[in-house]
Amino acid sequence: MKKNDIPALSDHTVYEGRQMIMSIRGALLADAGAILKIYAPFITDTCITFETEVPSMEDFSARIENIIRDYPYLVCEADGNIIGYAYASKHRERAAYKYSADVSVYVSPEYHRHGIGRTLYGNLFELLRKQGIYTVFAGITLPNEKSAGLHQSLGFTAAGVFHKDGYKFGQWLDVMWMEKPLRDYTNPPETACSSF
Repeated sequence: MKKNDIPALSDHTVYEGRQMIMSIRGALLADAGAILKIYAPFITDTCITFETEVPSMEDFSARIENIIRDYPYLVCEADGNIIGYAYASKHRERAAYKYSADVSVYVSPEYHRHGIGRTLYGNLFELLRKQGIYTVFAGITLPNEKSAGLHQSLGFTAAGVFHKDGYKFGQWLDVMWMEKPLRDYTNPPETACSSF
């Protein structure tokens, strides 16, 4: 099984007074345009990401392709549209870090507060457990009460703050790093991180 050959999962939520069926599945390279459409306003209009220019479709597709070689990358579909995504990536380069991963989740603003980020992350964490990951980390630009609240509600705790870590829109920005254990800290098997 390839890293992102993930069977589609379904869930239900209520959106604007009606039942909405969400499907969570592994991202495909063909999804790059829809994913970038969600991500681009976070680049151009917020400090949530430290990226300052919207990447080209070619560069963004290459990013997705690089991630799905080793980590899960999930999308949430509803009403035939991708409305959110979550993925894991390498935490650090050195070999001893291979049991940790960084995670990110983005949801179209019109679908905020409907459990989509929570559902994406829940599925992502289960796949990472199967992959042999012990700890996940999330970086949150401050202030961002919504993101911090989501992560806290999912069991993340603050690990520390990197002060004046980035500069965007004429201001220095702090980044809070949060961490979440995915499993008990036993001695990992040597084959961990080979597949899920």
